[in-house]
Amino acid sequence: MPSRRPCDERYTRNATGGVEGKRVVLTVVDASDESLDLEEELQALIDADAVESIVGMHTSSVRERVTATLCGAVPFVYTPLYEGGPLPPGVMAIGETPQDQLLPALASLTERYRLRRWFLVGNDYCWPRRSHSIAIDSLRRDGCEVVANRYVPMGALDVQRLIDEIRDTRAQAVLMSLVGQDAVEFSRAFGESGMAGKVVRLSCAIEENGLLAIGPEHTEGLFVASAYFASLDTDRNGAFRERYWSRFGERAPVLNALGQSTYEGVSFLRAALRRKVRTRAPLGFDSVRSIRWRSNSEKAMPIYLAQAEAMSFRVVSALRR
Repeated sequence: MPSRRPCDERYTRNATGGVEGKRVVLTVVDASDESLDLEEELQALIDADAVESIVGMHTSSVRERVTATLCGAVPFVYTPLYEGGPLPPGVMAIGETPQDQLLPALASLTERYRLRRWFLVGNDYCWPRRSHSIAIDSLRRDGCEVVANRYVPMGALDVQRLIDEIRDTRAQAVLMSLVGQDAVEFSRAFGESGMAGKVVRLSCAIEENGLLAIGPEHTEGLFVASAYFASLDTDRNGAFRERYWSRFGERAPVLNALGQSTYEGVSFLRAALRRKVRTRAPLGFDSVRSIRWRSNSEKAMPIYLAQAEAMSFRVVSALRR
């Protein structure tokens, strides 16, 4: 259930002066797809003047529920990858979109492994559907065949049926736009099927926690495109990792793209609230992903392609700089 209690004080020290001299208090709300009380909890916080802005890390389907409740009442920073396109007023999206993340990855893998037959599978909501629409157009322009395009409800994955269909279609590659436990269950079954060493898999949503859940025996041939990996060898990520481990210790949760995006969302919001004058210059904030953000439609960031190796990701190329 959502909590209206502020986070522990040691995590909200406001050591650098908060925002405009005001102390910041964080309130954590459960924004999972399974949260039935999300709208009521958000509305209660707004009615009580208990929230002045929101940073969200969740699926696009939840984002649509949040924006429908907010109606632009408070600034809303959306941090993870998403499907792109117009968003309601007051929503600032800082994550990757298919044009910059998915399409370069498809092109790179298709050329590298001479892939011609792609199987697409995703959860049934706006991010996979929009991503697959863009991917299909791109693959066909490159002379590839999309042998199937399947959408499955979240939490209702018929894994064996999908595995059988992939084998029957003789697909050479799978674009998997599955999230959470569905991505884990599919990846485990794929590894057990014996196809992992023969059929390439590409995901834009699996991160280090998902990799741990999948298990090292099921990750052969799995590639991920993202703006962030814990293993990134950059000055910004080196400094970020040092601060993270120094503060939370060796038993802290593994660094990953989704968690890191939440950190950036708070940093972005602080910078956005401080900026007084409209300008075309990118918004300056502490971005580990080196995001250059002018607006939702005008932003850029490095994108990397990584290959899963047991329990970690090895970055194999920079798709965009």
